[in-house]
Amino acid sequence: MKKIAYGILATLSGLVLLFSYRTSLGEAVVASPASDGASTAVDSAAATTSGASSATSTPSESSTPSATSTPSATSTPSATSTPTESNTSASTSALADGTYTGSAVNTRYGPVQVQITVSGGLITDVQAVDYPDGNGRDRQINARAIPILVSETLDAQSAEIDFVSGATYTSDGYQQSLQSALDEAAA
Repeated sequence: MKKIAYGILATLSGLVLLFSYRTSLGEAVVASPASDGASTAVDSAAATTSGASSATSTPSESSTPSATSTPSATSTPSATSTPTESNTSASTSALADGTYTGSAVNTRYGPVQVQITVSGGLITDVQAVDYPDGNGRDRQINARAIPILVSETLDAQSAEIDFVSGATYTSDGYQQSLQSALDEAAA
């Protein structure tokens, strides 16, 4: 009978200790935009003096920024990339006017080939002259992906474009063929 009582007391003591262990401070970490594009947290004193109603904590230098569950409408930092000399894409200022067709790049689902038109040193038109369309699914994917890739190209004026989710192979082939056309235009 003593062993049973000791067992129950030990179990209860363990549960009390387990549930009383403080796993978090109960304070929310609020990310705010910074001028360099990195997210930082504001300390509690600054939040109180600025009239903010939520508590925040300051991360240490080795911690990574975390997202909040209630982002404000004004905290939408966006990362922008600027071309540097280390970019492999051709500089648009050195492009000769004309129409250039990139090499056909074979992807898992078929070849992708891009044709660009350059006017005034800028890419003014982009056409995907060949892309996978062997079945209905390929046509469906590329009907959505190709216009996005064309828009990205016209905005970036280089081959440094974002891939389209769900069309990774087409995006990769498109980018390689586009780079080939840009290299031809820069020569």
